[in-house]
Amino acid sequence: MNETNTDETTGKLVVGAFLTLDGVMQAPGGPEEDRDSGFEQGGWSVNYWDEQMGQIMDEQMAEGDALLLGRKTYEIFSTHWPNVDADDDPVAAKLNSMPKYVASRTLDSVEWNNSSLLTGDIAEAVAEIKKERDDVIVVQGSQNLLQSLLPHDLIDEFWLWIFPLVVGNGKRLFEEGAIPAALELKTAETSSTGVQMLRYERSGEIELGSFALDDVTE
Repeated sequence: MNETNTDETTGKLVVGAFLTLDGVMQAPGGPEEDRDSGFEQGGWSVNYWDEQMGQIMDEQMAEGDALLLGRKTYEIFSTHWPNVDADDDPVAAKLNSMPKYVASRTLDSVEWNNSSLLTGDIAEAVAEIKKERDDVIVVQGSQNLLQSLLPHDLIDEFWLWIFPLVVGNGKRLFEEGAIPAALELKTAETSSTGVQMLRYERSGEIELGSFALDDVTE
């Protein structure tokens, strides 16, 4: 497998994702977000939000120093967040001002404030950004982009919000190509609506074992 060497990287790449219990991350925010493959369950996260989730989202976004997005998530964010009053919403203030890197093979330009378009090999471009930045780069959503990053071992942390529902089909966070790895759970919180907000860090390779009984000789 072709892996990107991250030994000299200094920046931390964090994935923030909303997931169903069966691992789907497609279109959590509305029916029209992403109808690829006829997906009909868009908007599945909306009715689970409570005050605690909003507070934790504010705290997590405050930790980020830059944002990395795929095309679809960029288009959703760039049409929404510039229209939110930043004086009343700390997430809007942060997203509208922070540096943003957009991975796309189809866009010619990106107009959202402080955005840069990444071209060429995306894994190599992201590895270079990690070398250049000594801070936290957050990937929010962007399922297609993540499939280009996971095979190259570029992700340092996962901030996963698991919603208590099953949608049956759709785009998943971990598809074919992810490198096997062990993770360490750092924090776990539960909303009043049953959403699990989990933070995982990389912790090396998987340690394999067996429950098989030792050979017994008579």
